[in-house]
Amino acid sequence: MPTDPQSALITIQAGLAQLSTLIVSYSFSAIGAVILLVLGYLVAGLAERSIYAGLGHIHGFDETLRHFFSQVVRYAILILVVIMVLGQFGVQTASIIAAIGAAGLAIGLALQGTLQNIAAGIMLLALRPFRIGENVEVGAIAGTVEEIGLFATKLRTAEGVYILAPNSTLWNQPVRNFTRNGVRRTDVTLSIG
Repeated sequence: MPTDPQSALITIQAGLAQLSTLIVSYSFSAIGAVILLVLGYLVAGLAERSIYAGLGHIHGFDETLRHFFSQVVRYAILILVVIMVLGQFGVQTASIIAAIGAAGLAIGLALQGTLQNIAAGIMLLALRPFRIGENVEVGAIAGTVEEIGLFATKLRTAEGVYILAPNSTLWNQPVRNFTRNGVRRTDVTLSIG
């Protein structure tokens, strides 16, 4: 520590000069980060709307899948923008990307059954082995399809019983669709005597 006033003043001036240099350099980084965030937010919204509208032009493409895919694109862009902003401030983004990858792997393993239902739901919506209002039998489950979601499908039996079946169960078994033929044969056994 300087003891005389002259050297103390020089030390304070040098410290203020360094501080002003840091403030200017970080203010440019902060302004760039804000611009990047705003542009990223706008691009993510535009990409979401474009994907949603583009998939809407495909005949028979499911509304749930349109919404799902457009949201995935939006959040992927937003995550990329946040990583770019952090990189602008000197944060090592490679470690962040590795952490996101490891977290994704851990979440994927923890939610394996749920992700299997989502994948099966996407396949059911894309390939359409049955549609809403059709009468189907899948394994021991039989009824009229009321809703096909990403996780599960809602059916109602002839007796009026509500069934919520996981999509992976419906996807992994043969589907008997009684509505698509237009004609249905019923076997009735009568005993006489």
